[in-house]
Amino acid sequence: MKRVGTHLIPFMIAMFCANFLDRVNISFAALQMNQDLHLTAQIYGFAAGILFVAYTVLEVPSNLILQRVGARLWLSRIMITWGIVAAGNAFIFDKHSLYVLRLLLGAAEAGFFPGIMLYLVRWFPAKERAAAITIFMIGNPIAIIFGAPISTTLLSLGNMFGVAAWRWLFLLEGLPSVALGIIAIWWLTDRPEEAAWLAPDERSWLASILHSEAKSRAIGSPKSAREVFLHGPTLAFAASKFCVLLAFYGIALWLPQIVKSIGHLTTRQTGFVTSLPYLCAAVGSIYVARSSDRTGERPKHIAIPAFVGAAGFVLAAYSGNAYFGMVGLCLAATGIWCSNTIFWTMPAATLSGASAAAGFALINSVGNLGGFFGPYMTGWVRTRTGNYALTLVFLGGFLALSGIIVLLIARSDPKRKAIP
Repeated sequence: MKRVGTHLIPFMIAMFCANFLDRVNISFAALQMNQDLHLTAQIYGFAAGILFVAYTVLEVPSNLILQRVGARLWLSRIMITWGIVAAGNAFIFDKHSLYVLRLLLGAAEAGFFPGIMLYLVRWFPAKERAAAITIFMIGNPIAIIFGAPISTTLLSLGNMFGVAAWRWLFLLEGLPSVALGIIAIWWLTDRPEEAAWLAPDERSWLASILHSEAKSRAIGSPKSAREVFLHGPTLAFAASKFCVLLAFYGIALWLPQIVKSIGHLTTRQTGFVTSLPYLCAAVGSIYVARSSDRTGERPKHIAIPAFVGAAGFVLAAYSGNAYFGMVGLCLAATGIWCSNTIFWTMPAATLSGASAAAGFALINSVGNLGGFFGPYMTGWVRTRTGNYALTLVFLGGFLALSGIIVLLIARSDPKRKAIP
C-alpha cells in the first residue's frame, strides 16, 4: 500500500491542485477584473457559480463514460479540455463572455471529482480509504496556500505587454492542467491487476482484498445506475453534500474580497492572508481523518467539524474585530474541509459497481448545485446589505444542516454508525 500511495497520491494531489486553482482563481482575478469589466457583486456571484450548472448536468453521464472507457483516458481528457478552457478565460471581454467561459469550464470539468473518488475506491481498501481521500484532498487547500500568493503577486505586477495582469493569471494558471492531463495518460493505471509497477503477488493481494470488499458492498447496494436515483441513503448523501458545498463555495469564491474588506489589506497582503484558513484546514483534516480511520467511526467525524465550522461563520460575521474575524474564517474553512474529506467514506461503503459510478456522480452533481447557489447568494446579499455578515450566517446554517443530515443517515441504519 505504501508503493500504491507513493505512485498515485502525489500525482493526484497535483491534479487536484490544478483543478481547484483553475476553478477558484476567478476569486483573485475579481480583485481587478470586476472593475475592468464593470461587474457588480451580484453579476460576479452569478458568474462564479454558473460553472456548476453545466457541471451538474453533465456529471452523471461523464462518470458513466469513465466507468466504460477507464479512468486513465477519461481523467486525462477532462484535465486537458478544462486546462484549455481555463486559459481561455484570459480573453473574456464582458459579463456575457464570462458566463459562457464559466459554463464551458464546468462542462469540461464534469466528472473529475467523482471520477477520482471512484478511482480511489478501486485502489485503497476501506481501512485506509479515509486517509487516502484526505491526503488527496489536501491538494485543495494546497492550491490556495501556494496559489493565493502567486495569484496576487501576478496581479501586483500590473499590465505586461499591454495585457491586464488578471488575464495573465488565467492564462498562466490554466496551462499546467493541460500538461498534467497529457502526463496522466501514461502515469495512471485503471486497476491493480494492470499495474506493471507492482509485483505480481502485490497485484493479486490487492485485487483480492478490493474484490472481497466490493462483493460485501453489493449487498444492499442499488443493482443498477437507474436504481441509484431512488435510493434513499444516496439521495440523503446528495442533500448533505449540497449543504456543505453551498457553504464551501459561498466562501471560497469570495474569500479574497472578504479578507480584504476585514483587514483593509493590499492585493499582495490579501493573497498571503487568504491562504491562512486553507492552511488550518489542511492540518485539521489530516488529524480528523486519522482519528476516523483509527476508531472506524464516520458520522460524528463528519458532523462535529461541520458544527464547529458553522460557529466559525457566526464568529466571522459578528466579531467586529479583524483578528477574531480571521479566526472565525479559519474555523469555518477547517470545519468544511474536515467534514468534506471524511464524507466520501460513507457513500464508498454503501455503493458498488455501476451504482457507485452513478451514485458518486449523483451525490457530487447535486452537491455542486450548492456551488452555484452559494456564490450567487453571497453576491445577492452583499449587494443588498453592503456587508458580508448576514451571508456568513446563512452559509454557516447550511454547513450545520449538512452535519445533521449525516447523523440522521447513521441513525436510520445502525450498521452505518461505524462504517469501515
